[in-house]
Amino acid sequence: MTPTSAVSPCIIHIAAALLLNAQGQTLLVRKRGTTAFMQPGGKIEAHELPVHALARELEEELGLQIDPAQAIFLNSFSAPAANEPGFIVHAEIFQLTIDSDVCPAAEIEEVIWVDPATDPALELAPLTREHILPFYRRSLTALA
Repeated sequence: MTPTSAVSPCIIHIAAALLLNAQGQTLLVRKRGTTAFMQPGGKIEAHELPVHALARELEEELGLQIDPAQAIFLNSFSAPAANEPGFIVHAEIFQLTIDSDVCPAAEIEEVIWVDPATDPALELAPLTREHILPFYRRSLTALA
């Protein structure tokens, strides 16, 4: 009898943004051909620091240029990938407040600002639904 080995899930390392506007809303994006909304961001390349990957992805996806020094590291979270079955995303999450317009580009089909204090009537990626929005809600409660 041969011992069975547990198959470890494939992990995708990403950097993602909790982008906030002056009203405290957060920006969610939906990639072309998908249904779930999520935080903007993307895969971290081998040679990149997470915050630099975030800056690159925000420019590619939203035409948004940020100063990486302004990005505040919040936490790391892992969850099932929304668009890649069998994969887990491990995300480095950064907070940024912006006052400029964003325009969907590259693979982004739709952007929407939502009030993170409420449950949006949208399909959300597991990372957004289970970790990022609850984390932000808890931080708002702690500040109140």
